[in-house]
Amino acid sequence: MTINTQQTNSVDKRLIIYALGIFVTYFYFGILQEKITRSKYGDKKEIFKCTVSLVFIQCVVNAIFAKIMLMTFMKQGKDSTSKWYYFLSSSSYLVAMVSSNMALQHVNYPTQVVGKSCKPIPVMILGVLIGRKRYPLLKYLFVLMIVIGVGLFIYKDQTKVTGSVSATALGIGEILLILSLSMDGVTGAFQDRMKSEYKTQSGHMMLQMNLWSTLLLAIILIITGEIWLFIEFVGRYPFVINNIISFSVLSAIGQMFIFLTVANFGPLSCSIITTTRKFFTVLGSVLLFGNSLSNRQWLGTTLVFIGLALDSFYGKSGASKPKIVK
Repeated sequence: MTINTQQTNSVDKRLIIYALGIFVTYFYFGILQEKITRSKYGDKKEIFKCTVSLVFIQCVVNAIFAKIMLMTFMKQGKDSTSKWYYFLSSSSYLVAMVSSNMALQHVNYPTQVVGKSCKPIPVMILGVLIGRKRYPLLKYLFVLMIVIGVGLFIYKDQTKVTGSVSATALGIGEILLILSLSMDGVTGAFQDRMKSEYKTQSGHMMLQMNLWSTLLLAIILIITGEIWLFIEFVGRYPFVINNIISFSVLSAIGQMFIFLTVANFGPLSCSIITTTRKFFTVLGSVLLFGNSLSNRQWLGTTLVFIGLALDSFYGKSGASKPKIVK
């Protein structure tokens, strides 16, 4: 009895450590992301527009961390997954990341977080179309709750305007978030195919996707010439490189804690932790950056996170797992 109690306490301590790791790293990750992309630099009030460069550095650091994990405490053997799948999933993953970061030039961080929280919507749709999955009825109900919540959050109250110009519900930032979500769905569908066909392990997936993303981003940086704009921007404001490196390291450490949680306690515990973390990220951004939310937006935020929490608990339990249709 004493041994079992000690083992239980040890497990609980590890889960608490992993949860705190996810909370702390992604909380500061969000703060740095908003600080980098939405700050006004210098007397000219310049805005950081080198989104591709930011994602490139993030992917490089993620790949390094993934390699370290596979060589040390997360050894997962040989990877036989098709390189074509890695290329396709990395391409959609890249578009999702770049669109998400570009959206921050037009919307505040709470809007981005809540918008990205409806990831189950495209994942479900493309899971059915590409991944050949079936989902339980409860999952559709929870996703509907998320859709309603996001709609309440991003809808812009119409204001009185002159002439023929009318207010629109969606702006550039929201459109970029929709694109990012769509690509998240494509990425998830390809990852499901990798797991079902090749039993791809998480560490290999993290490493290969970030390596392919780094290669693709390097080509884009050279072709577009953004690499020179980034170097010039950093030359004018050298302090920003410290924020970018910290941002990338926090991203990699956060991913490491997520993989540790999934490996030791399963995806359910990880989903509950990350769902709760998103709410506090929104709250922290509101408090620290003065991103005030209306009552309607708070209602939408609440619906989104309740839907996510219910989906994490019921939609991913053993009886409700999606089934592959062969």
